[in-house]
Amino acid sequence: MAFEIERKFLTCSDQWRTQSHHRIEMKQAYLSNTDKASIRIRVTDTSAFFSCKSMTRDIRRHEFEYEIPLHDAEFMLMHLSQGSPIIKTRHLVFVGDHLWEVDEFHGDNEGLIVAEVELKHEDEAFTRPDWLGEEVSSDERYFNMNLVKYSYKNWTT
Repeated sequence: MAFEIERKFLTCSDQWRTQSHHRIEMKQAYLSNTDKASIRIRVTDTSAFFSCKSMTRDIRRHEFEYEIPLHDAEFMLMHLSQGSPIIKTRHLVFVGDHLWEVDEFHGDNEGLIVAEVELKHEDEAFTRPDWLGEEVSSDERYFNMNLVKYSYKNWTT
């Protein structure tokens, strides 16, 4: 059974930019969101993935992800998705033994930057970089599936 254990944080400075070793431009959109699962398409310049994640406010959830043909994903993104796609640049940053994914959002979510780290188990220790701010792992506003419906540019707080 596939699990994802992930913690999510805001950033408090741009220091992570000097540590970024790779960046990936991506679009993602949601085909369905229910109280049990979200189904998503993610597209980069060279690859595409179909994902299904269980709904939970915990940092651990079921995740199933499969690579699919790029042209199929582009079609689903354009014709089958809910709302506008999320557009972001993912910056990869190594800190200690962990790979951080720092997502810099564009378009309707411009200005939002979120750093995520995947863990092997819920209580795994990790080095907190100086640029790491408030943890938002359980704050549903920061879930990508919710950013499609309630974009960051329209938040009042």
